[in-house]
Amino acid sequence: MATMKRIQYHRYGGPEVMRLEDVEPVRPGAGEVLVRVRAAAANPMDWQIRNGEMKMVTGRSFPRGMGYDFAGVVEAVGEGVARLRAGDEVLGAAPLKAGGAFAEMVVAEEKAVVKKPASLSYEEAAAIPTVGVTAFQALVTKGKLQPGQDVFVHGCLGGVGRSAVQIAAARGARVAGSCRAGAAQEAADLGIAPVVDFDFDPTAIGGLFDIVLDTAGTLPIKAARTMLKPGGTIIDIKPTPVKFARSALSGSYRVQVTQAVTQDIEEVARAAGQGVLRLPIARIVPLTEAIAALTELERDRTPKGGKLVITTG
Repeated sequence: MATMKRIQYHRYGGPEVMRLEDVEPVRPGAGEVLVRVRAAAANPMDWQIRNGEMKMVTGRSFPRGMGYDFAGVVEAVGEGVARLRAGDEVLGAAPLKAGGAFAEMVVAEEKAVVKKPASLSYEEAAAIPTVGVTAFQALVTKGKLQPGQDVFVHGCLGGVGRSAVQIAAARGARVAGSCRAGAAQEAADLGIAPVVDFDFDPTAIGGLFDIVLDTAGTLPIKAARTMLKPGGTIIDIKPTPVKFARSALSGSYRVQVTQAVTQDIEEVARAAGQGVLRLPIARIVPLTEAIAALTELERDRTPKGGKLVITTG
């Protein structure tokens, strides 16, 4: 097999450690698929992992590939793979320990890859996996969301927040949320009501919500508790050891760690294919220009208002 191009790094560190290099494609092992990447999408966890913030999980073997979310075409399948075959158009996520979606090819576990709805472009499909599944598992798996419930999404215009708003509304819930002051109209256009600033007074909306979803990991626990109805649930998607300890002690507070569950990825892909879940794309760049774009996104948080998507030509 010829070499392929991949963005990788040889030690943990800042944006300066990223390199676009030629590597040998890995053959898929048992339960794995090799996908020819057409598009991949950036998430904050890409640089959090590269910065070494999750090295307890990701380990110390290098080089490591950048990127997790991708869409493309199955090139080859490993032993025991029955659901997918070469030629299938798919979307999915690379394993947390390996990464490597910002490349011409990526190996992923079959369970983390599903067929791409025909109505979605590769760019649209790549934007979905991590944020869509995180929102789905937080609300539906952990939060046991029911029609007619009231949900508050802290950070309602980020990738996970926007996904959560749309998933909750599609399941018959009412959704309120917080965002930066200048974006209130955009949130209102998504059907969010009320919309509040990040530094809102929780007592003004006290006792109103069945689920409070903190997508930013910055909502004070006291504020979140003030907002809950009796028996309600707080879900935080930014895990830390302290938060895990708190969740073990508290019935109402839960920490969400996203898992690769095929059924959940299929559910999210279906919602996107039907137009129920839409994630805006702010910028599309080729793989050759991706390091500069990733550096700008990480350092300056630009462009705002949507995903950075990387294409492989």
